[in-house]
Amino acid sequence: QPQAGSVSVLGHETAELSPEKLRSSVGVVFQEPSLFSGTIRENIAYGKPEASDEEVIAVARRANAHDFIMALPEGYDTVIGERGATLSGGQRQRLAIARLALRHCPVMVLDEPTTGLDRASEAVVRHAITRLIDRRTALMITHDLDLASQADRIVYVDQGGITESGTHAELLKNDGPYAALWQIHRQAVGDLQAKAALADTRSDA
Repeated sequence: QPQAGSVSVLGHETAELSPEKLRSSVGVVFQEPSLFSGTIRENIAYGKPEASDEEVIAVARRANAHDFIMALPEGYDTVIGERGATLSGGQRQRLAIARLALRHCPVMVLDEPTTGLDRASEAVVRHAITRLIDRRTALMITHDLDLASQADRIVYVDQGGITESGTHAELLKNDGPYAALWQIHRQAVGDLQAKAALADTRSDA
């Protein structure tokens, strides 16, 4: 329960909702997705076992997962190992996003959804997240500044307390800790791009 003010879900304050209703209204994507030994289809449909094949495929497409699934030996009937050990981190994350999309939860909590992914997988997962949270309330806990910069509101937390909050543009204008971190991030991205361009030039030579 909030210490002050109120929190509403589906037009009702949380105190008015049963724990079951509240929990079913909130979906979570963790840094390490929870997958189990079974088929790809079973893993996606875990939160809605009665889902049709068409529904499963539709959410897999939204999560940018359909193409890699179809490249697997048995497609949606491919059996994956415990915790999805036979898949890459980006593939596991996209299956978790597809599973959550199938449940149509009005509130999403995404805990470090892109941490540990390579740049290519990170970009694909970030696009899938954008599709997932469309017209829903999403709370993202992240160190991914590219992902954070797209939020309607950013809350910068340091040592357990809120240091500053606002939109990406507002925080850059404030020239506080978020702006300083963003400058470091952009410098690092620029350095990586310069190194990649130099490597391409050398390979062409």
